[in-house]
This record gives sequence, structure tokens and C-alpha cells, in this order.
Amino acid sequence: MKLTHEQRIQLHGFNNLTKTLSFNMYDICYTKTKEEREAYIAYIDEQYNSDRLTSILNQVSEMIGAHVLNIAKQDYVPQGASVTLLVSEGPVVEVPMESYEESPGPLPANVVLALDKSHITVHTYPEYHPDEGISTFRADIDVSTCGEISPLKALNFLIHSFNTDIMMIDYKVRGFTRDINGYKLFIDHEINSIQNYIPDEQAELYDMIDVNIYQENLFHTKCRLKEFDLNNYLFGYTKDTLSLEEQKQITNRLKQEMDEIFYHIT
Repeated sequence: MKLTHEQRIQLHGFNNLTKTLSFNMYDICYTKTKEEREAYIAYIDEQYNSDRLTSILNQVSEMIGAHVLNIAKQDYVPQGASVTLLVSEGPVVEVPMESYEESPGPLPANVVLALDKSHITVHTYPEYHPDEGISTFRADIDVSTCGEISPLKALNFLIHSFNTDIMMIDYKVRGFTRDINGYKLFIDHEINSIQNYIPDEQAELYDMIDVNIYQENLFHTKCRLKEFDLNNYLFGYTKDTLSLEEQKQITNRLKQEMDEIFYHIT
């Protein structure tokens, strides 16, 4: 259902559809000793503290043309952080035609889109395996909007804001709204795959799998980096300080961790 600006659906009252983008990312690191694990957790807590996360979410709200009504943020002990923004519709003269197209959203610029009665949240979860030298940083971001614009337009910016090995992305349209004749509308824009909202240069870096339930307006895409460079997973040193056997063992352990996350293996 591709619509031009002139062909937009005329609604009876407010657009009551709720559109939620859930962006779940994982960063994996090899931390052999207790000191390395503690240093990695400290690094993550500093790199993604509540102030930095608030800045990211504020930029998301600006990109989708929202007014921030309230900010709640917290850094936790011993680790992790949370931020919640309540947002309302920003001043929008008209909704751009490209908002209906399956295409990657912009990076921060002068972009105005529409939403109302909405929220943006992020929670972080640094953790480590007790025995096997693996530390994992997970961040969950939810962008939930009511209005004419899909929060998928913020996906490109979120991908660029986090260094991620694995991404799990969900998009759900809930509820219904009515057109001027009283007919229910359970979705107001065309979507075939979340992959269409990921820029080509980013998509080329990942293996991606879709699981979509079109009749339920539920879309899921999971992504895993194709290339593996051990140096990117060592904290505080490089692989040339390790023997070939150590490099092999660590590589196998890291790839096993990625498989378990990507395929939900326990």
C-alpha cells in the first residue's frame, strides 16, 4: 500500500496505531582474567553510561520530530544503565512522502517526522561468564510511537551508535485506527522486511535472517557480523601476544558464544 502525499489515508480523528521498534544488540569480548573482566565492565559502564545513552535517545527524538516531555535515567550498581524519554508530537508542517517508503532512515540532520503519546527507552546489561573468559554487553532499545511515522526511520542511526556483533530487531504494529468511513486499519504503511531499512553498506557486513508474520504485522530480523578479526575481541592486547594454539582456542570460544546467541542455543 504505497501512498503519495496526495493519496494519504484520511483518518477519523487521531492515528491510534502503535508502532514499536525493538533494537537488541550484543558486543562480545574475550576477558581471560578477573582484572580484564573488571576493566571491560568499567569500560562499558563509562562508554554507555546514562548520560551518553540520554544523548543518543535525544538525537533519536530530534530525528523523528519529537518534543521530550520527561527524562528518567539511572546508572546501576554494580553495572548497567537505563534511560526513558517520554515524548510528544513535534511541530510538523507536513509528513514527507518518503516516510511511507521502505528505505533506511537518515543520520542526524534537519529531519522532521510525526508522532505523539510515545516513549523511547534503553537498558544495558554488561555481564561475563564465570569460567570461560567471555564478557558480553547487551543493550535493548525500544522506540514506540503513535502517529503516521514508523520508528524504523531511527534504525540506521541506532546501528551507527553502537558497535555490535549481533543485532536482533523487532517491529510490531498494534491496535487499529479508522478511516473517515469508519473502516478499521491495522497498518498504515507497506513493509516487507526490516532489512529494507538497513543501508546497503551496513547490510553487506552482516548475515541476516528474517522471521515475519505478515498477518500479525510482526517483523523480525537478526544480524551477525560476517568477518571475524580476533584483535577486535581482545581487551587490552592483540593476538600477536598469543600462541597459535591460544588464538585458535579463543577464536573457537568466541564463535561458539556468537552461535549460542544468534541461534538461541542454551
